[in-house]
Amino acid sequence: MSIILIKAFQLLLCLSLLVVLHEGGHFGFAKLFKTRVVRFYMFANWGFHLFSTYDNWFRKLIGKPLITRRGNEGQNFFAYLRNTYYRLTGQKDKIQTENIGNKVYDDSVGTEYGIGWLPIGGYVSIAGMIDETNRTLGDEPQPWEFRSKKVWQRFLIMVGGVLMNLITAFVIYCGIMFFVGEDRLPMRNITNGFVYNQEAEAVGFRDGDIPVRIDGEDIQGWTPALLQDMSNAKAITVLRGSEELTLQMPEDGINFLQMVKSVPPFMTLAMPAKVDSVMADSPAAAAGMKAGSRILSIDGTAVDYWSDYDSLMVRKQDVLSMKNCSAADSLRLRKMTLVFLNPQATSPDTVALQLDKDYRMGVIRHYDLADYEVEHIDYNLLTCIPAGFKYGWHTLVNYVDGMKYVATAEGAKEVGSVIAIGSMFPDTWDWLRFWTMTAMISLVLAVMNILPIPGLDGGHVVLLLYEAITGRKPSEKVLVWLEYIGMGLLLALMLLAFGNDIRRFIL
Repeated sequence: MSIILIKAFQLLLCLSLLVVLHEGGHFGFAKLFKTRVVRFYMFANWGFHLFSTYDNWFRKLIGKPLITRRGNEGQNFFAYLRNTYYRLTGQKDKIQTENIGNKVYDDSVGTEYGIGWLPIGGYVSIAGMIDETNRTLGDEPQPWEFRSKKVWQRFLIMVGGVLMNLITAFVIYCGIMFFVGEDRLPMRNITNGFVYNQEAEAVGFRDGDIPVRIDGEDIQGWTPALLQDMSNAKAITVLRGSEELTLQMPEDGINFLQMVKSVPPFMTLAMPAKVDSVMADSPAAAAGMKAGSRILSIDGTAVDYWSDYDSLMVRKQDVLSMKNCSAADSLRLRKMTLVFLNPQATSPDTVALQLDKDYRMGVIRHYDLADYEVEHIDYNLLTCIPAGFKYGWHTLVNYVDGMKYVATAEGAKEVGSVIAIGSMFPDTWDWLRFWTMTAMISLVLAVMNILPIPGLDGGHVVLLLYEAITGRKPSEKVLVWLEYIGMGLLLALMLLAFGNDIRRFIL
């Protein structure tokens, strides 16, 4: 439970920060162009809010005049409980009927700042704009309204949130480079090279090859993002022994999702099959394996690297998946003759071992980049800026490139909700991981919000571009219907994401 709470708190802190900054981007440009901002809320406030600067208890606390005009005070948590009690007891005459979503703007107070109760986002409500908080406009445009501003001013108001997300991510990356620096594993320091699967061998890779250049540009170091760069490459230069060879990639590239999900992987570090730790009550523990043990062979087949082990396991599971494979066959396939060498042992052990029903031995693999010579790079106040921008830009480009897979059946299965995002945070508090994740999620929010979907910032931008080109504004009725369509699409996407997370949890 403590791990779940730690992850949840990190996610909540991250989203709270990014939502406030995103909405602050819209807010800042709106104020710059003297556009009235009715409300600025962190989190959704359906039904009631936790706090509002329009609450009379707060105004009394800070010595400000109370709001007496009906409909302006809003419904806080305690008023919500009180009204719920009146509904349940049949005292409907005592219910206060404030319309929370469309309060009247109070000139003497100004913008209402508040905190909702549901931590799934936030919003800024701008006068004279059709959005998720407002479906109607007055008959006569007022000079302080969004619809009365020039097209380029409305454009900046709408992209302000995306710009703020981009700036936030780049600032964080620059800060990480300045305060922490960068660890880089040069490709030529990976002395054992890489191990490749059949798909990689089909395009020319061989076990032991070390990629050193992509399309003529030197690879700075080994990172998980390298696979995506390789998937879009036209030519990859590898170091094979002491010789450099250039491999021509398929014209349409290589499917990145297949590269990542294939078992064994398309390409993996040639890490020896060394055990980091052994799970209690596991087949490996029963066999006598210990931390530091080295797997030598399985059923007479030599195992040099973990990729060899994966290939053997996949082969067994492929046989199991054949039609009419019985439970007895499954039991037989999970049996193996294992040869391993324990630390400080002078001779290997040979044991009969049976994998569990999920074909797991019960060991944690030893993957330690410290086995290689890793370079640490420190940056000063000047050099951290280009380094941070370069890293952030590369991350952004890779994410945008990965969006092309969302429209595929395989890619749709990988869409995740906040549950999936929360699971990516570390089990223990780690400020470096937290800020790295926050920067990445900020880039994700920027890309998602600029998509040309009605209801999102990108949808509003498309309408503004249409107006700039044609000189005509869409009617209020069209704007409302587009808003409904956009909300429907977003709801469908949310259901898909939550459904995928539930499916992954069950399976």
